[in-house]
Amino acid sequence: MIYITGDAHGDFQRIFDFCVRFETSVDDIMIILGDAGINFSGGFKDQIKKDYIAAMLITLFCIHGNHKKRPYAIPSYEETEWHGGTVYVEKEYPNILFAKDGEIFELDGLKTVVIGGAYSIDKEIRLAYGWGWWEDEQLSEEIRQYVEQ
Repeated sequence: MIYITGDAHGDFQRIFDFCVRFETSVDDIMIILGDAGINFSGGFKDQIKKDYIAAMLITLFCIHGNHKKRPYAIPSYEETEWHGGTVYVEKEYPNILFAKDGEIFELDGLKTVVIGGAYSIDKEIRLAYGWGWWEDEQLSEEIRQYVEQ
């Protein structure tokens, strides 16, 4: 079964509760549209979140939101094919997938193109308040051209 939710912002308790309530399995897919908050700090806090998520009986398919590092910029992620498109995944966390922008995935017989990384207008505000901002947070020109093709 495929489920869809919005931003998680690093809090996966409601997804955990959902999995328990509906008795999901790793064959089920939860699509997170927006900020999952998984690669926020790049350190121990992210690992704790990933360990928690990996214990859930569901596969998270994350569409890139803003305010976190992109998996292609993190050495532990590898590209692999999944449902007809390319995803980024870490070997230790096979049920946490990040979509590669511009890829077409087939889910339940439907094809969909994934375009993440909304254009954020709040860079200066985030910097002024000392909040996180990553240079790869916005789509690069190379990715924009790839998506347009």
